Amino acid sequence: VQLQASGGGLVQAGDSLRLSCAVSGRLFRGHAMGWFRQAPGKEREFVSSINSSGVRKFYRDSVKGRFTISRDDAKNTVYLQMSSLQPEDTAVYFCAASRFSNGNYQRESDFVSWGQGTQLTVSS
Repeated sequence: VQLQASGGGLVQAGDSLRLSCAVSGRLFRGHAMGWFRQAPGKEREFVSSINSSGVRKFYRDSVKGRFTISRDDAKNTVYLQMSSLQPEDTAVYFCAASRFSNGNYQRESDFVSWGQGTQLTVSS
């Protein structure tokens, strides 16, 4: 299984950006997917997850109302649409595939396969 995250870049505060994560292999359909991020000097943290059907979505409090996770099973791709970006959103963003399908998964241990990360830098 390979996860390829893309879409990061340098933006200004208030801008929008969409991250994509293309998944090859069988660990996509029927599996929950998630996004995590790691800022410099900080531990990796949960950002958002989506269950296998795309119906249940979960977000950390600081991104609620600004970020939207979605998935396209036909393309084996999960997205993270981000708006009203703030400097504190600056981090390397990682996508991940869970071994599970329908719960609220926010722990790193819930996810078994990880992408390489894509850098998002938000300038003030």
